[in-house]
Amino acid sequence: MERRELNDLLAFEAVARERSFTRAAALLGMSPSALSHAMRGLEDRLGVRLLARTTRSVAPTEAGERLLQSLRPAFSGIEEGLEALREWRDNPSGTVRITTFAYAARMVLLPKLPIFLLAHPEIRVEVSIDDGLTDIVAAGFDAGIRLGEAVAKDMIAVRLGPDLRTVVVGTPEYFKRYPPPLTPNDLDRHACIGYRLATSGGLLPWEFERGGKEIKIYTSGPLVANDSDLPAAAVRAGAGLGYMMEHEVADEIASGKLIQVLADWCPAFPGFHLYHPSRRQSPPALRALIAALKSN
Repeated sequence: MERRELNDLLAFEAVARERSFTRAAALLGMSPSALSHAMRGLEDRLGVRLLARTTRSVAPTEAGERLLQSLRPAFSGIEEGLEALREWRDNPSGTVRITTFAYAARMVLLPKLPIFLLAHPEIRVEVSIDDGLTDIVAAGFDAGIRLGEAVAKDMIAVRLGPDLRTVVVGTPEYFKRYPPPLTPNDLDRHACIGYRLATSGGLLPWEFERGGKEIKIYTSGPLVANDSDLPAAAVRAGAGLGYMMEHEVADEIASGKLIQVLADWCPAFPGFHLYHPSRRQSPPALRALIAALKSN
């Protein structure tokens, strides 16, 4: 069916309901003469007279009534469908599937997701923890949460927090035994506490940059774990150097409990971003979750 045909059928239903070209034209936002012309065109195309016209009134013919019996349930169904979409928009519901990594889940989701679920009982959130980079489209996820530099360029990215920075730290007791490293390459002479990626099993490199030069160092030392709490405890006990997030140790650096080294080699980088495929209209449940995660 052509769009003009559908528009004319909608106009015919309005004329039959209002029993007036003038009132129907006002509802449709067109002139009575244009509406009358459209009705004559519809009748000519169908080969049937649909409206009986007099100087004082207009009413559907028997053929017109027969057509209305088919049109009104269809139009009613369309209106109900649109109304259902409005309710879906205003009261978001459904399932949102998120992929992220353990640190982001702890820093981004843990403080806000429980409160979000209480506020939106009709929304169900599934979270998959994975250290690797997941193709969210192929894997059927609605969105992912990663560091900004890891987000693919063809995704819509929403910043969830400020830039971050990793730092290398050790205790004063540790540095009584070992001289502070002056360059990242000096780390091969230090006891470094490592983190192994839980999903892939690979050792997380310590990444540095200065003057446009990037360096990745695969360290060695007395402890490697795929849990962040154990390495942090070992560093704070003086067992070795740690590669940690600055905001987690800022107070200890300020108090002197930990000493930062290689500061010139540790620039800031884009923080947490939620990303999802480029779509004209994201699902309401996902939009509600994004709004909650962006809030302070």
